[in-house]
Amino acid sequence: MYIVTGGAGFIGSAMIWKLNTMGITDILVVDNLSTSEKWKNLVNLRYEDYLHRDQFLKMIISGEDPFETEGVIHMGACSATTELDADFLMENNYRYTQHLCRFSLSAGARFINASSAATYGGGEHGFSDDEDGIDVLRPLNMYGYSKQLFDLWAKRAGVLDHLASLKFFNVFGPNEYHKGDMMSVVCKAFSQIGENGKLKLFRSHRPDYEHGGQSRDFVYIKDCVDIMGWLLENPDVGGIFNVGTGQARSFRDLGLATFAAMEREPNIEFIDMPEAIREKYQYFTQAEMGKLREAGYDAPMTPLEDAVKDYVQNYLAQEDPHLKP
Repeated sequence: MYIVTGGAGFIGSAMIWKLNTMGITDILVVDNLSTSEKWKNLVNLRYEDYLHRDQFLKMIISGEDPFETEGVIHMGACSATTELDADFLMENNYRYTQHLCRFSLSAGARFINASSAATYGGGEHGFSDDEDGIDVLRPLNMYGYSKQLFDLWAKRAGVLDHLASLKFFNVFGPNEYHKGDMMSVVCKAFSQIGENGKLKLFRSHRPDYEHGGQSRDFVYIKDCVDIMGWLLENPDVGGIFNVGTGQARSFRDLGLATFAAMEREPNIEFIDMPEAIREKYQYFTQAEMGKLREAGYDAPMTPLEDAVKDYVQNYLAQEDPHLKP
C-alpha cells in the first residue's frame, strides 16, 4: 500500500495521478475533505480507500500498520503562507510530520515529505539544499518555519539519509483549483484574462526590480511528480532536495506566457502590493538543482512557456480541468 497524505490536495492528487500512470492503484488517501471542493481532484483517480487525517494519526500513533506500507508520500499540510495560528502550524505541519516519519521508518517504508522553498526566507543565504547549511536559514513566515523545523529535527535525529524532504518552489498546474487565494498566478491569470482581457500584477516596491520583474522558480506539477516517482523507484537516495527548474523567471514572463497560450494580446496592469505582505515578500527565488542531478535524476524540466501552454490549453480551457490517468 502507498499512503498519500493530502491526497485530495494539489500536489497529493497529482501524485496519485502519477502513481496511477505507473500502474499503482493500491493507494490509501489521507486528507481532511470537510466542505472544500478538493474532492473533485479525486474523481478521475483510482485508489483503494480514504481515511480522515485524524483517524489516520490515531492509528499510526497507536503503533498499528494494517496496510503493509510500501511508501508514504506526505503532502498533507496547511500550505497558506498567510496562516497566523502558530500553534496550529506546529501541530499540523511539524508534529504530524514527525509522527509520520517515525511510522514510515519503523514500517521500513519509503518516506517522501513536502518541505518548502519558503524555508529560504528572503534568500540572503542562497538557495542551496545542502543539509550542512540549513541551520542558518530564517523563514519569513510561520508556514516556512513549520517546514524548517521538521528538516532541522530530521537532521538532529540522523534520519535524513533515510527519507526525501522536498523543497518545492513555485508549483503550478492542474488540480490547484480549490486553493483560493493560494492558486498560482497562471490559474488566476486565466480567469482574469478571460473575464476582462487583462492581468493584474504587483508593482515592485524595491528600486532594483522593475514592475513585474519579481522572479520565482516556477515549476510545473508534472515535473514535481516525475521527481517523486523517481524517488520512489530509488529508495537509497535520501536527504533534502530542491524541486524547481533551476531558472528564475519573472511574473511578467509568466503573464506573457499565459496570454500567448490563450492566444490573446498582452495587457498587464500593475497594482500596489498589500502592505500586510510587503515586508515579507520574496523578490527572487531560484532552486539549485545540482544535488538532485548528482543523485541521478536526469530528466529535463519543462520550459515555462511549454508548461503554461499545456496547463492552459489541455486543462484550464477544458470542461473538466482535472488530471486523468
